[in-house]
Amino acid sequence: MNIPEIENSVFVMVDMQEKLLPVMHNGEECLKRQQVLLRGAEALKLPVIISEQYPQGLGNTVQELKALFQPEWSVVSKTAFSCFGEDLFMEKLKNYPCATNLIISGIESHVCVLQTALDALNNDFQVIVVADAVTSRKPADRDTALQLMAQNGIQVMSSESLLFMLLHSASHPAFKAVSKLIR
Repeated sequence: MNIPEIENSVFVMVDMQEKLLPVMHNGEECLKRQQVLLRGAEALKLPVIISEQYPQGLGNTVQELKALFQPEWSVVSKTAFSCFGEDLFMEKLKNYPCATNLIISGIESHVCVLQTALDALNNDFQVIVVADAVTSRKPADRDTALQLMAQNGIQVMSSESLLFMLLHSASHPAFKAVSKLIR
């Protein structure tokens, strides 16, 4: 595994939506982790793409996360389970030609997150899935998906590990801001 660099990474937050989140196992904790990741992405100036699965039926991204969105971040509506099944997602990803790493979080672990992660791997990205920032309706589905991803070469790590890995050292200009998020 190569240690991810900010310059070659894109963060993809999958389907943290109004009608999905309330029915997820441990949804509140997943929401908190997303908030940490979005604030961390902002502090690190990490590019972000947000997906919304069929927002007409499932609603938009929950307000607690939408309030953190930055103007340069992209929101992509989709009907395909994998983000890679949407042309607009692929177009947005092309805005980051140096990207070799995709960092993925969101819901549901065993459907949209899993398919996006596997498609990213098949498109020659190094893939990191943030284990404490993904969930499903059933804990067994989440656990099975994380195991399947790891068996296929996808890196599975915690949000704290990821953020500190991106920082590399306490001398990074965003260290204090990121450290405060973890406390």
